[in-house]
Amino acid sequence: MSSLRRLAMLILVLVYAAGLAANWLAPAHYAAQFRDAPDAAPSRKFPLGTDAVGRDVLSRLIYGTRVSLVLAPAAAILATMVAGLLGGVAGYLGGGMEAVILRAADLFVSLPWLFLLITVRAMLPLNVPPVESVLVTFLLLGLLGWAGPARVVGATARVIRRQDFVLQARASGSGGFRLLALHVLPNLKPILLAQFWISVPVFILSEANLGFLGLGVGEPVPSWGGLLREIENVQAVAANPWLLAPLALLVVVVGCFHLLTPPEDYSK
Repeated sequence: MSSLRRLAMLILVLVYAAGLAANWLAPAHYAAQFRDAPDAAPSRKFPLGTDAVGRDVLSRLIYGTRVSLVLAPAAAILATMVAGLLGGVAGYLGGGMEAVILRAADLFVSLPWLFLLITVRAMLPLNVPPVESVLVTFLLLGLLGWAGPARVVGATARVIRRQDFVLQARASGSGGFRLLALHVLPNLKPILLAQFWISVPVFILSEANLGFLGLGVGEPVPSWGGLLREIENVQAVAANPWLLAPLALLVVVVGCFHLLTPPEDYSK
């Protein structure tokens, strides 16, 4: 492993650790308001200042890191599981079933994914409780993000079903679900792992886009997308450059994920 990739892994470990330890590391609760110090500049008490209602920006950034970096992998796991099931079945069975699943995947891939997320999220009530909004946001990401990985998994399963060890297992009497479960799906693990790893930064960015548009995680629970809404005011950012801290952290984390993805995974 190169030094750059080691550095990327170290950064991700530290960021994840900070997010998971938000209850102990954050100077204040993410919803605590210091009404005597709205829009405060960075200081010893508020290292990144406060927002318009007096909430500590550093605390909200740490808690937002936990939301984005814990639930994005959860959404990636859901999408990868759906892709593994549908893609594996399509590649293994072939024929009409494969055609139906691949046509459905083509439809999902051809749709403007972000607009589809925005449409589905906008159809939900605006007064969804914060915790439910977190679950709904990443459930949508997971359920709508299966199509691309499913095509890759299906193509791999199609190759595996023609391998000698699968033909030998079929000749020995193994077939149906047993052949799929014991011989095809286990050999899909490397490609599923690669698709999961690639999906995590995609879901992080998708959540950031939804949050920036006000359709992501609901207030007062912070997420990177919600925090990025603070930079809509260009004049405020020019006067208070520390507002760019969530954007800088987002760029660094997504860059680290891409550095850690093996180059060969992009071609699969």
